[in-house]
Amino acid sequence: MSNLFRSSTVTISNPQGLHMRPAYLFAETAAKFESKVELIKEDIRIDGKSVLSILTLGATQGTQVSVEATGADAQDAIETLEGLLNSGFPASGDSN
Repeated sequence: MSNLFRSSTVTISNPQGLHMRPAYLFAETAAKFESKVELIKEDIRIDGKSVLSILTLGATQGTQVSVEATGADAQDAIETLEGLLNSGFPASGDSN
């Protein structure tokens, strides 16, 4: 169970897409896992633990992205990150 590979394809539901706050939350969550995490949009593959890389995807609402994880905790990483993307990153007490 050392080098598992898991992937999932998700449609971005957040009305503002993967802007700064969701990108930060995604990268912060991905960093908690030992596995390598990548986000793929069309032919662009980036490090899912890097906020700046996530922002370069320009993933707007309705964009399909694939999440890939490789490592011992790949299954947990995919389940957690897929859930985060599917949640639409609801505001947590923001009044805006």
